[in-house]
Amino acid sequence: MTRYLVRRLLQSVLLLVVVSIVGFMVLNLAPGGPLAAYALNPGMTQADRDRLAHQMGLDQPLPVQYVRWASGLAVGDWGRSFRDSRPVLTSIAERVPATAELMVTSTLLAVILGVLIGLLGALRRYSLFDYLATIGAMIALSLPTFWFGLMMIFLFSATLRWLPSGGIMTEGEGSFGDRLHHLIAPMLVLALVTLAIWSRYTRSAMLDVVNQDYMRTARAKGLREWVVLFRHGLRNAVLPLITLAGLQLPTLFGGALVTETVFTWPGMGRLFVDSLGYRDYPILMGTLMLTALLVLVGSLMADLLYAAVDPRIRLH
Repeated sequence: MTRYLVRRLLQSVLLLVVVSIVGFMVLNLAPGGPLAAYALNPGMTQADRDRLAHQMGLDQPLPVQYVRWASGLAVGDWGRSFRDSRPVLTSIAERVPATAELMVTSTLLAVILGVLIGLLGALRRYSLFDYLATIGAMIALSLPTFWFGLMMIFLFSATLRWLPSGGIMTEGEGSFGDRLHHLIAPMLVLALVTLAIWSRYTRSAMLDVVNQDYMRTARAKGLREWVVLFRHGLRNAVLPLITLAGLQLPTLFGGALVTETVFTWPGMGRLFVDSLGYRDYPILMGTLMLTALLVLVGSLMADLLYAAVDPRIRLH
């Protein structure tokens, strides 16, 4: 186990280095740049732009810029925003709670409903419920997230006026009920695609085990059906779901980018999109590296949970 953990940690460090190099090069080689916003300013001379480029370190070759940025990252200095000169860590830390609130609640909703729908779909295979669940999942996976968000705003905010159209709270309010009221719409939109994925994976995993010999043996012993399903069936079907849980972070963050933008939710996704428009490279790289780190941690936790759930699996 120790050897496996050391090897995975070394692999993770190598992957983070590769992600940082690729991300840094892609951002810096893309058209435009942090100084593009000043290009149309008639009051700014070329000397002013050169001075700004020097202050931002943009007049150095890309390898030199990367080494300076990576050296600071290694000692905990993530740099300062080009837009407002605030420390990158401070800007990201202010947005993490809002994103965590949205992602945790939407994940819990998606897992609970997705697993239940998948279980019922497997037990009532080819029934009307199974067909409706399959069609609903295909629709959720096919249509873009922003469309669901816009339809949610149009129906429940603009038409019925049941829910607010955006934001995390009413200005001057901030009570628990008010925050929950603002959370409902983005949570449902972000949970929708994840729920569809969980329901399909759970259905497929349960179909693989529902007719196994140990399931028939458990029924022959006179155990209740719910005991057979949850204690014997779901426990063996959970292995592929563990992998799914570990790899859901990229999907969730990708959905958060769109959801937070549509609902003006002040989280990391909104920060990333806003920074993309301003070509704020330090913020973009900080968000990218934090996301990559979370993905690698999720993958490692999934492998460790595999071994904990199924003793037949050994980590070497």
